[in-house]
Amino acid sequence: MQHLVLACHITGVYDVNRNMTLADDSYELVREWAESVASVKLKGVIFHNNFSDETCATFQNEHISFERITYNPTFNPNVFRYFVYRDYLAKLTQVQGVFVTDVSDVTLAQNPFIHPLFTANPDSLFCGDEPKILHNEWMLAHAEHLRERISDYAAYEERFASEELLNCGVFGGAYPVFFDFLQQLCVLHSTYNHDNKTAYTGDMGAFNYLARKRFNEKLLHGAPVNTVFKAYENDRTDCWFRHK
Repeated sequence: MQHLVLACHITGVYDVNRNMTLADDSYELVREWAESVASVKLKGVIFHNNFSDETCATFQNEHISFERITYNPTFNPNVFRYFVYRDYLAKLTQVQGVFVTDVSDVTLAQNPFIHPLFTANPDSLFCGDEPKILHNEWMLAHAEHLRERISDYAAYEERFASEELLNCGVFGGAYPVFFDFLQQLCVLHSTYNHDNKTAYTGDMGAFNYLARKRFNEKLLHGAPVNTVFKAYENDRTDCWFRHK
């Protein structure tokens, strides 16, 4: 049985988070992630669409591997990655635990899979969070499309308005609960987010909706899962993941 940390690096498409199009073959964008995964001796997989064969051959090792994918522009890269993870994991049989993370602003500080909190909670979904509540100006704008498409979305927003905002840049768990969540997340996106023409991806909206509506009793978030989002706590070693 193995544990996996997965990330996706799609280039050639406008990046809404950075307001730019990423360079196709710049390993520097994923270097810190890859080196942090290798440093705790975990298996990390980087899914990509434009790294050269030379780059992959140079940087792959016993811990880090590369999987070439074909990007489907129906979905923003932030959303398309979930379909990539689902299809990859569906073919595996010996996976015990999984985390998926952003690749350019997340690093591992320690192995989450051996932490007592993880091993004692095999039915929990672990995820990142932010020091703000769900009801905030950015999330209200971000969820505009989903609010129009999902009949109970507005009711969910009202019910969980004062709850801490969850962040999909880091989430994982034991394989059964994680894969169940991932499959449901893909259904949400394929059903309600495939025709999103707004300036927002819908990834945070769909993630928070699903996590709060169907997995709320199973959620574990915040320390020690993640550092404080955008606090740039690069020296912290007491959490599993550093997220900006």
